[in-house]
Amino acid sequence: MKAVVIGGTGLIGTKLVRMLRQHGHEVLAASPASGVNTITGEGLTEALAGAQVVVDVSNSPSFEDKAVMEFFETSGRNLLAAEAAAGVGHHVALSVVGTERLSQSGYFRAKIAQEKLITSSAIPYSIVHATQFFEFVKSIADAATDGNAVRLAPVLIQPIAAEDVARAVARVAVGSR
Repeated sequence: MKAVVIGGTGLIGTKLVRMLRQHGHEVLAASPASGVNTITGEGLTEALAGAQVVVDVSNSPSFEDKAVMEFFETSGRNLLAAEAAAGVGHHVALSVVGTERLSQSGYFRAKIAQEKLITSSAIPYSIVHATQFFEFVKSIADAATDGNAVRLAPVLIQPIAAEDVARAVARVAVGSR
């Protein structure tokens, strides 16, 4: 099976690409660095030729409200249109647990918009929701630290290892849900 992993050079993408290849799949790790740009559309047609599944684990380079919305809407529209033209049979996307309940955040509004684009397309899809990654705990704590004070919101989190997320996405991508 040919799989294209959008965001294939990132934290989840590199693990996902490795796992799929270990199971004998032909995998393209797609990213702007490899000549595939979902914002401009550059390289999408060539990358998706012959693909049975596209897995989108990409993320916005900016978390500013307007920029993140533009990223997920533009990327999503371009990717889904290219998939339809290429005859891709399954679109898999990584999202966040509780997205629909966090609409006060610009990032989560953008993820909601991404999910709506996916669910309203004609392409069969799966959306895998994950909690925050363990690998981000340090940066969350660093961002919440001001001098000797750490200010975190009084919320519960249940982080998951990026390796476990990649494994779950891989199972969905190959049809073993």
